[in-house]
Amino acid sequence: MKFEGTASYVATDDLKLAVNAAITLQRPLLVKGEPGTGKTMLAEQLAESLGAKLITWHIKSTTKAHQGLYEYDAVSRLRDSQLGEDKVHDIRNYIKKGKLWEAFESDQRAILLIDEIDKADIEFPNDLLQELDKMEFFVYETNETIKAKQRPIIIITSNNEKELPDAFLRRCFFHYIAFPDRDTMQKIVDVHFPEIKKELVAEAMDIFFDVRKVPGLKKKPSTSELVDWLKLLMADQIGAEVLRDRDPTKAIPPLYGALVKNEQDVQLLERLAFMTRRQNR
Repeated sequence: MKFEGTASYVATDDLKLAVNAAITLQRPLLVKGEPGTGKTMLAEQLAESLGAKLITWHIKSTTKAHQGLYEYDAVSRLRDSQLGEDKVHDIRNYIKKGKLWEAFESDQRAILLIDEIDKADIEFPNDLLQELDKMEFFVYETNETIKAKQRPIIIITSNNEKELPDAFLRRCFFHYIAFPDRDTMQKIVDVHFPEIKKELVAEAMDIFFDVRKVPGLKKKPSTSELVDWLKLLMADQIGAEVLRDRDPTKAIPPLYGALVKNEQDVQLLERLAFMTRRQNR
């Protein structure tokens, strides 16, 4: 199994190297990077590239590690026993399989995406050390051990909202998706909009990278936001000349809501525009 990217996903050489290294080492691939740089999409495209089943576990602040293994619904079993249900005699009827169990019992090698692991409690990664390392876990209610039929390829994403434990990091292969340079960004745009006018892309990317360079910006626009912005520019038939001939004293680009996502950054760009006007007097 080797990942070479797909027609709809531009993977840099170092990213492909990281994915293939994690597959060879049979270790989870921990992927970090700015939001919108394609971390989640990597798992989706890896599954497409290898023709494998994708199992996605979206992590929330309330997610517990055991939910990825299984959950035992004791309340439902108690209720059914009071109602005289026949199925109450088989405890398996009250065990809900988690995403790891689903990946472990897959007959073919699956891709398991543990998405945004840093959203969970700090102990969450440590609680999965044994399962991810040994590829097995014990079900106490049925007194059985669940072992992976085929070791899944595990992709773990993090937005770096909190530090992950050293013991967990030691078991992973790490890769940081750097923000794309202009040439890579051009390839990404070409994948999404093969018919787009080159002049529009050139002007839009000038503005996009200028906005990202603004010091003090709370939320820099990401790759996905550039794609959304270009889609809006095309839908509203805003041509390259509109972007090229815009008032240079106006720091806020047209349809800026696709790029700038909070009022502090809007106010910052407005202040910069005001200062520019004063300097040009």
